[in-house]
Amino acid sequence: PKGGGPAGGGAPPKKKPSPPSHVLTLGEINPNVLSAQYAVRGELVQRAAAIKEEMAAGSANVPFKKVLECNIGNPQAVGQSPIGFNRQVLSLMVCPALLDQPGVDALFAPDAIARAKEYLAAIPSGVGAYSDSQGFRIVREQVADFISSRDGLPASPEDIFLTDGASKGVGFLLSLILRGGGSDGLLVPIPQYPLYSATLALQETHMLGYELDEAAGWSLPISLLEAELEDAQAKGVATRALVVINPGNPTGNSLPYDNMVECIDFCAKHGLVLMADEVYQENIWDGGRPFHSFKKVLMEMSPRPNLQLVSFHSTSKGFLGECGLRGGYFEIVGFDPEVKAQLLKLISIGLCSNTLGQIATGLMVQPPRPGDASYEIYSGERDAILASMKRRATMLVDGLNALEGVTCNQPQGAMYAFPSITLPPKAIAAAKDAGKVPDTFYALALLEATGIVVVPGSGFGQKEGTWHFRTTFLPPESEMTDVVDRMTAFHADFMGKYA
Repeated sequence: PKGGGPAGGGAPPKKKPSPPSHVLTLGEINPNVLSAQYAVRGELVQRAAAIKEEMAAGSANVPFKKVLECNIGNPQAVGQSPIGFNRQVLSLMVCPALLDQPGVDALFAPDAIARAKEYLAAIPSGVGAYSDSQGFRIVREQVADFISSRDGLPASPEDIFLTDGASKGVGFLLSLILRGGGSDGLLVPIPQYPLYSATLALQETHMLGYELDEAAGWSLPISLLEAELEDAQAKGVATRALVVINPGNPTGNSLPYDNMVECIDFCAKHGLVLMADEVYQENIWDGGRPFHSFKKVLMEMSPRPNLQLVSFHSTSKGFLGECGLRGGYFEIVGFDPEVKAQLLKLISIGLCSNTLGQIATGLMVQPPRPGDASYEIYSGERDAILASMKRRATMLVDGLNALEGVTCNQPQGAMYAFPSITLPPKAIAAAKDAGKVPDTFYALALLEATGIVVVPGSGFGQKEGTWHFRTTFLPPESEMTDVVDRMTAFHADFMGKYA
């Protein structure tokens, strides 16, 4: 065409703008995700993972041969073996065809075969299909029987919901209870398990921290609850529920009966839901502080207060340590039927919890009984694990209390020690220069020198001016002496360096 223009004349076509290189940037995502923190899987764990990668590649320049993960209650990750009976039943549930194979009686215990057949009869579609949103009926009945036997009180499968571990159940209840808009609050213990602070950050809810009394064995003073509630009311915050972790995480305390009565009276007086995180109920180390469920305490009170109670349990703790199977449940008490229907609707959005976790929950609450073929082996495995945990707890805490400037309460329950550290002023100044919280600075130095992974107390919350770290006592008993020796040598060097 004449004139050198494009064929057919007219202006050349406009060049389309290039699409942005990133649809999402940090400035465009939900800001609540940015503000949420989960210390148990935070900076220390990420650095430990990097060290392990370097060690696997042969490029690590570290003075140790193994990273010891004492940061999280994950027993099987540090060598604990699974309970044999439970795994036999789970194997048969995953592959029911094994039941028809010649020689199955030689591979599996007769009561494991019988239990698998019982489950399969009640769940004809097997574990590969969705269950009811509330969970398999047969497992909920087993949970109700467990609660009835534990507490000497009736329990109904209609009030029990099976969940992917206790954490998912906590999330469901908080989604139900908290109304959004930034005006609701939740009373949470300090120190606390970071699940609560992270979830509240995501939901723009006020975390109303009440400090446990370390000097009194991490006791729960009701006067502090009253003061925190009054302060929240003065700020226009509507307090909706009280969280109690018993036995405690990270503190390892076990609440006395009378203190539990006070908590119930407090919640009833102020119209609060009581959320009882009871996942460590099998981990009791102080015979003078036995576990009491909040439901049992409530039902034994006379007159009985009008209370809405939710109790959580999990396959991840106790002596099972089945963290990866994600099994758990919660039981509700005193809830309005219409509210309960809305809770079921909320859970139904996710269809159901994982089915193997549901079976694992059934196995947790209905283990082999005396006279069953697997009972002797099962009880031997259980007792050995719990006895070893208690010895390891004593060994670790005694070692910590021998360190300069370190004090640690003996754990009454759970899987953790939460020692207090008095850090030298020069160490605190060095932490500030490095842009770190002092206990994070200490924990990072511990990791780099020893390979031991702990969680700074600042990740759980702590009384102002104090510093802590949380460590499990889950590494194998054969390695606990080495853990204590490594910590002792490091601490002496650290304190000398910053004296």
